[in-house]
This record gives sequence, C-alpha cells and structure tokens, in this order.
Amino acid sequence: MLALSHSCRYFLYRSPTDMRFGIYSLAGLVRNELGFDPSGGDVFVFLGKRLNQIRLLQWDRDGFAMYVKKLEQGTFEWPKGEDISITSQQLTLLLQGVMLDSVRLRKRYQHTK
Repeated sequence: MLALSHSCRYFLYRSPTDMRFGIYSLAGLVRNELGFDPSGGDVFVFLGKRLNQIRLLQWDRDGFAMYVKKLEQGTFEWPKGEDISITSQQLTLLLQGVMLDSVRLRKRYQHTK
C-alpha cells in the first residue's frame, strides 16, 4: 500500500524512463545515475516518455515495492526546474493531476533544526 509521509525523502529521475523497466532496472538507475542507495528507504519517481505513466520505487524493510500508475487520458506534469528532490505534498499533487505551477501555498510555520 502506498502511503506518502513527511518522514520520507522523494527524488525524481529527471530523464524519461522506459516503462518496461522492472524493479532491478530502476534500482540500477538509482544507483548508477542518481548516486543513491536504492535500499535506503527513499522513494524514487520515474516518468515515461509519453508522460502518461509513472513509477515509484521504494525499499520497504525486506524488499522493493513498486507503485505504477498509467493514465487512460491526459498526462502527468513534471515539476519545473532541475532539483531532483520533491516533497510528499508535491508528489501527491502530481499523482492527482494538479498543475503544480498554479498551486500557491499559504505561509505556514516551519520548525528549523
């Protein structure tokens, strides 16, 4: 079951991905292209070339979990910029089809460490 939380880190793989790739091919991209350990518990987000399919890969204590969503109509909007890190809130909006450029968040208190 997919549960997005603030306690997890989320990273985008910015290049279009072959959606035929399975768990180990995606884990290889994470290790070789992004330089992260795919078994670290972070969530890695991959988007297909046609922008209608998204895959999320995460190590879940004893094995990999992969979430796949393929749209029947429309496309996903990839966040603008070069940053590969996104928040759980941004990922939720992306999965729901909200246009990220038009979202304005009200100012909230943030605890600094």
